[in-house]
Amino acid sequence: MIYRKPPSSPVERRLLGRREFLSALSILGAASAAGVWAPALGGRRLWAAEGASGLIVETTGGKVRGRIERGVHSFKGIYYGASTGGRNRFRPPAKRTPWAGVMDALEYGASAPQARGGAFAGDEDCLVLNLWSRGLGDGGKRPVMVWLHGGGFSSGSGSSATYDGTNLCLGGDVVVVTVNHRLNAFGATYLAAAGDADFADSGCVGMLDVVAALEWVRDNIESFGGDPDRVLIFGESGGGRKVSVLLGMPAAKGLFHRAVIESGAVLRVTAADDGTRAAEGAMARLGLRPNQISELQQVPAERFLAASNAALAEFTPHQSIVGTTGYTPVLDGRSIPAHPFDPTATEISADVPVIVGWNRTEETLFARGDQARFDLDREGLQERIASRLADPKAAAHVVSAYTEAHPDASPWDLYILIATDHPRGIYPRELATRKAALGRAAIYVYRFDWEIDDVMRAAHALEIRFVFDNIDHAEPRLFDMKPSPEAFALADSMSAAWMAFARTGDPNTPSLPQWPAYSGESRHTMLFDNESRVESDPERDLRVMMEEILGLT
Repeated sequence: MIYRKPPSSPVERRLLGRREFLSALSILGAASAAGVWAPALGGRRLWAAEGASGLIVETTGGKVRGRIERGVHSFKGIYYGASTGGRNRFRPPAKRTPWAGVMDALEYGASAPQARGGAFAGDEDCLVLNLWSRGLGDGGKRPVMVWLHGGGFSSGSGSSATYDGTNLCLGGDVVVVTVNHRLNAFGATYLAAAGDADFADSGCVGMLDVVAALEWVRDNIESFGGDPDRVLIFGESGGGRKVSVLLGMPAAKGLFHRAVIESGAVLRVTAADDGTRAAEGAMARLGLRPNQISELQQVPAERFLAASNAALAEFTPHQSIVGTTGYTPVLDGRSIPAHPFDPTATEISADVPVIVGWNRTEETLFARGDQARFDLDREGLQERIASRLADPKAAAHVVSAYTEAHPDASPWDLYILIATDHPRGIYPRELATRKAALGRAAIYVYRFDWEIDDVMRAAHALEIRFVFDNIDHAEPRLFDMKPSPEAFALADSMSAAWMAFARTGDPNTPSLPQWPAYSGESRHTMLFDNESRVESDPERDLRVMMEEILGLT
């Protein structure tokens, strides 16, 4: 195996890639006479002195072959469940028949079926995970960090360069896992009203896929150098929502031991009645009656998703929840017995320490194409806020309060702050307050304040590449960053805090100010920036006002 002292500075980390490349060239020259093939650097197959056997791991499903990149073992597209198509559609995940021989785990597997760029993408044989570790079967007992991707409950994938676990492994000697699972109509179509017990959990099967992935981690992670008793789940946006829901699922209890919710705090999930009505609307568009589930299983995936999306676009829930996205899992009384954090925090995960937070100007991501940022005036701002709030009469009061708190802010800046707090900035604090009230495990709260530029600022999803320490090679997608020394330093600090939390349940490290646990009295909040600091209940008056508007008091 290859082991390496973690790079001690951002500059050393940037140089590491070149040193590993030169090392790979020396391996190529030294091993070519041995005639042994092994996957290696950058996706190419190189002659490797170590031989292929060092990259093969026995799992409960069969043997898998990975590769070594920069001293880190990576395995991509490992199956943790059977295909979810055909008779398995809408059912809880099934075990995959073990494969014979050795399966190459060298490329990312299929993403779940979804609409992407206006077209259908993905495959129902999508229960795969990806893994990075510095040691295989060495008894390393490394903390395990299982990442749940964003995209609401509707889209996305764990297969992204932004989620590459190499830098985390090098910086803190952890094991990183990313997961693909069922999404949208395939993961949350609630069919229990038809009376068939096989589909009683259908409104939660996407989340049950994640539980199956965590069971795979429990059963296999020691072979990859990980500790099954120190598993962290973390995710952003839709991934944070999934973490919130897992905290309230009995089937997930004991499969993870710490949790991080980034910009995805969820207090409630979809009511069963609304789930049933939404499913029946999709079936009606396909000319099917509510009890024709076997026929629905045979509808081509693309056609089924299109019908479900169209029905959802016209659907009005009986129990509307501000900030809830389509295809949120269903409160079925089985997989999810109660709302995870409403009216109180779930007791199911009372002993699990949690980090929860948000980005100061989340809304800039969603408003990035809005031309109003050039000419919005106060009257236009008030109209926008009136249309956003459940109580339009409160708009004038809200605008006045934010103007008083931020006297130098433009109407557009005020809109971004208000739209961020309603509700993305409020739910994390409310979730934390309810979790802290249990008096069991600690909860830590943060706000990400670091700004990429004067337009996007501290946008939704920006913190991901800091947490993964991948700011210099993440996919551009939403942000085209020009990394600075300050950005590298903050990435070092944030990723170290997340890894410390995975290791001990406490995010405190020497590179940050002391980060106290949150309580309903102190409301200590870490503000991540070039000069990170802790404040007690930042912008208290605005928080209290918005909690009242959201009906949380």
